[in-house]
Amino acid sequence: MLNFDLQVIWQELPFLGQGLLTTLLFATLSILVGLVLGTLLALMRLSPFPPFFWLATAYINLFRSIPILLGIFWFYFLVPFIIGRSLGNFASAFIAFVQFEAAYYSEIIRAGIQSVPQGQIGAGLASGLNYPQVMWLIVLPQAFRNMIPPLLTQSIVLFQDTSLISVINVREFMGASRIIAEKEGRPVEIYIFAALIYLLVCLISSQLVKFLEQRTDPKRRRSTETVAVVG
Repeated sequence: MLNFDLQVIWQELPFLGQGLLTTLLFATLSILVGLVLGTLLALMRLSPFPPFFWLATAYINLFRSIPILLGIFWFYFLVPFIIGRSLGNFASAFIAFVQFEAAYYSEIIRAGIQSVPQGQIGAGLASGLNYPQVMWLIVLPQAFRNMIPPLLTQSIVLFQDTSLISVINVREFMGASRIIAEKEGRPVEIYIFAALIYLLVCLISSQLVKFLEQRTDPKRRRSTETVAVVG
């Protein structure tokens, strides 16, 4: 610590920045695809058709019961052995993250859908809409408003977990930090800098969650508006 050198961080900033961009790209794609798959799983879990229910339930319970690092190893080592060709480092990690995060997102989405009063579904069906139209036009818009804070919280966890993909040599931010720390022999400076970047991103995201929580909570919003009017 007496020889703490910030110059090494400045010199390697382009490489670290490239790693951070890879992390953000990876996290964004995983979130978007995970949300789509998670929504489908949630609808299957709520389906009155038993095969859909049991299939979605088995999938969710499986991927929520094992470590994500094990899933990364599955798609990096086991799947290529089965299909006879490599998926690539980035693709293996991406598929693993999407599979796992979809399972977590699906439970959040399912809870959000169930938070919408059932009477609205009946009213939508009575108005002449079919079940998919009711879900798409009436239920899901309200459900997603309720789900925004927990979905964002889970996305923050996903961003933190992206550091795990460095174990299969994906040059995301943590992987780039490790490479520089080993090359320059300055692990203290590099890992402190990496921790500060993760902290900064998570703090900004947490503030966004709090802001959206206030905006999407009708009771809190009405309370705030009442105080403002009285004031």
